Amino acid sequence: MLVVNDASPLSRDIGRYYSARRGVPPRNICHIRTVETENIARAQYDREIAGAIGACLTRNRLTEQILYIVTTGGVPLRIPAVNAGSSEMETDNAAVDSELTLLYSDMKSGKTHAIAGPANNPYFGRREAKFAHPEFPIYLVTRLAAYDLEGVKAIIDRSLQAANQGKFVIDLKSPGSEEGDSWLRQAANLLPKGRVILDASEKVIYDQSGVIGYAAWGSNDKNRHRRLVGFHWLPGAVATEFVSTNGRTFRRPPENWNISDWKSSKLWFAGSPQTLTADYLSEGATAATGHVDEPFLMMTPHPEYLLPAYYSGRNLAESYYLSIRALSWQNIVIGDPLCSLGAPGH
Repeated sequence: MLVVNDASPLSRDIGRYYSARRGVPPRNICHIRTVETENIARAQYDREIAGAIGACLTRNRLTEQILYIVTTGGVPLRIPAVNAGSSEMETDNAAVDSELTLLYSDMKSGKTHAIAGPANNPYFGRREAKFAHPEFPIYLVTRLAAYDLEGVKAIIDRSLQAANQGKFVIDLKSPGSEEGDSWLRQAANLLPKGRVILDASEKVIYDQSGVIGYAAWGSNDKNRHRRLVGFHWLPGAVATEFVSTNGRTFRRPPENWNISDWKSSKLWFAGSPQTLTADYLSEGATAATGHVDEPFLMMTPHPEYLLPAYYSGRNLAESYYLSIRALSWQNIVIGDPLCSLGAPGH
């Protein structure tokens, strides 16, 4: 189901372009009307986004048939916290898209899921399982967004040109990052050796060509000093990084902005010094993940699930959600859910 915010010219334009390119039937397009801002209050989200999409699904008898929900730029991005809870893991803020994943189970049960803290993703780590209802009582939600309409059109076009070729670039942050680095090493071990560049040095990998997948620490690597990695990305390329606030905004920073550190607030953009998901898309990646707020390392996408699944021919939505442990949380997935490299060798 494609979600279009009729109050947003950007959302309407994205909806028209994607539905034409993917042949989305009108009954699978849900028109909502809500604010164009990146933040939306919880009650307004419940009424104007979740409630409106639920009504579309029910009216068109699509609750069971729909597996993927696609939001668009111009649909709010984040629900700010009302109750912070006794710890950061109990906050009730979340990404709009991550909340929408639980719309299926909410509709089936007739009650709203617990809002505070993360919910377990039943699909996490299920490498061999076919994603279907009712075994997995969730929707897989991705977003078509970038710095502007032309950027979104480009990721849609690239998703339709995806092919199973190119290199998976995996950049560790050694020493002192054992947990995340172990996931990166596992990802490398589960991919064909001839298709992997694995760097365990302290230097950051820049300026690679023919990249189809990328996993790294982003601005959490103290040796990363460039905002852009300078890759040549192939159509279908996916990216993920262990960064807390990379999905905080899709507003474009000034051209001279660069990543910095938490001590230099004058250098921050949109409240953070960290890398931005949208930068990978502007460079030429077809999909990337991000976080609207602190997810904690365990809740970031696990590359040891994401990259092998995507290489094996799983579509983009299933590959990413296999790798994400928590729902109703801070995670977003940017890209066309149907994008697929196809099986290896094809």
